[in-house]
Amino acid sequence: MTRIIITFGAIAGTIELVLLALTMGFVADHGSLGMVLGYLSMLIALSLVFAGVKKYRDEQLGGVIGFGKAFAMGLGIAGIAALFYVIGWEAYLWSTDYTFVEVFSAKALADMQAQGASAEAMAKARADMADFAAIYANPVMRMAVTLTEIAPVALLVPLISALLLRRPGFVPARVR
Repeated sequence: MTRIIITFGAIAGTIELVLLALTMGFVADHGSLGMVLGYLSMLIALSLVFAGVKKYRDEQLGGVIGFGKAFAMGLGIAGIAALFYVIGWEAYLWSTDYTFVEVFSAKALADMQAQGASAEAMAKARADMADFAAIYANPVMRMAVTLTEIAPVALLVPLISALLLRRPGFVPARVR
């Protein structure tokens, strides 16, 4: 079981890193559409949770797995993928000289100004960005923030996978 968790978690994490690298420019330039693409890439990568739990159910447990075991295994796979995501984001920040917050803040403020935001709204946004920059300067807090990005998907996919795969008749093993 541990081998499957590590293998599928590492593959899912690698897929997430590749998709992150491929979409980083698009995500940064397209706001909410970029966020949708980012979460879609997480969902694609974490589909390996389903594959890993199914492989274990079919090959090691004779096609039957309980919800608890399936969920725990899914969380293990998702946890490793999430660790890859956090480490990958830290590597990206390092490779860009940690300019993310400045670039992000400048773009957000420029977008607000272009949309005709009031002086009060701009001042509040500047203060919020300064607070965010202070939090993001602390590596532990930054990693926690990054982890919260993937956490909803990393919890939802194992939950759905466990609910589906606990039924032996759901996508049964192929008989060879």
